[in-house]
Amino acid sequence: MILVTGGAGFIGANFVLDWLAEQQEGVVNLDKLTYAGNLETLATLKDVKAHVFVRGDIGDSALVDKLLAEHQPRAVVNFAAESHVDRSIHGPEDFVQTNVVGTFRLLESVRGYWNGLPADRKAAFRFLHVSTDEVYGSLKTGEPAFTEETKYEPNSPYSASKAASDHLVRAWHHTYGLPVLTTNCSNNYGPYHFPEKLIPLMIVNALAGKPLPVYGDGMQVRDWLYVKDHCSAIRRVLEAGRLGETYNVGGWNEKPNIEIVRTVCALLDELKPRADGKPYSEQIAYVVDRPGHDRRYAIDARKLERELGWKPEETFETGIRKTVEWYLANGEWVRNVQSGAYREWVQKHYASSAGKGAA
Repeated sequence: MILVTGGAGFIGANFVLDWLAEQQEGVVNLDKLTYAGNLETLATLKDVKAHVFVRGDIGDSALVDKLLAEHQPRAVVNFAAESHVDRSIHGPEDFVQTNVVGTFRLLESVRGYWNGLPADRKAAFRFLHVSTDEVYGSLKTGEPAFTEETKYEPNSPYSASKAASDHLVRAWHHTYGLPVLTTNCSNNYGPYHFPEKLIPLMIVNALAGKPLPVYGDGMQVRDWLYVKDHCSAIRRVLEAGRLGETYNVGGWNEKPNIEIVRTVCALLDELKPRADGKPYSEQIAYVVDRPGHDRRYAIDARKLERELGWKPEETFETGIRKTVEWYLANGEWVRNVQSGAYREWVQKHYASSAGKGAA
């Protein structure tokens, strides 16, 4: 059994789905079910006994202690985080509470549990912390990509809170000996992505005939990683990563945002043309850039390939096509997310059941 936190969010849910499809090992899935947590993503696991869902907060030490004692996981994989830069600009306190205080409390609960394990299980235990390339700050054109040795220079409340959580994880290893692993990933995309992030927002807005908002000149560069590749990297690091080490996970796909938007438009032109026959790119609308917008991120993932033999399977061309096709085929999921219908279901079923398990 492993404990996954934030396992109803975009990356966490994909990880849980892939894990249960490929591993002979159960998952206890702890998620607070904030706006981006969506049980509908996990609907196929409804009758899977190997999946135990618990609604709760990583900052709830009593709940986490109870789960650890009851299920005796051999590893914890921590996805739980507030993760949207724009939201962090408008409301930074939630990011500090979840990403910093929550991670601290989770680490303390895990440390207490780990200290009580028998010697053999204690040696085999792992705590894997999932983080972001945004902790490294911004790169100029022509500068080398981020490595695991790049100094931290976070520029948004979100990235600052994630940087703090990374430092806490490192400190709990060096001070207390907790067997930790950290991964810092580039921009993920793929199925089940909440439609506030760039790629799903462009798909959803395009199909709805709405403007496709692009910040500034659209030349902000990101490295793009298909979410299923990210999940396979995490499994590999959990399996064989060196204790206390950080591994950067990237897709080797540096592209400016405007190119991403135009690629999505071209795929939609092919797969679901507009009724008037015009290109979706006509809907592109440049908007005022957000404060402190980092210009470029790029991940050097050679350490992960060199030490653990991992490489992404998807190119951007194959991954983005799969993503657009998924959104076209799963309109009901998108509609429920946008309308809040899934949140009404959560409220009905979980209004007074925080901390209770459900498959």
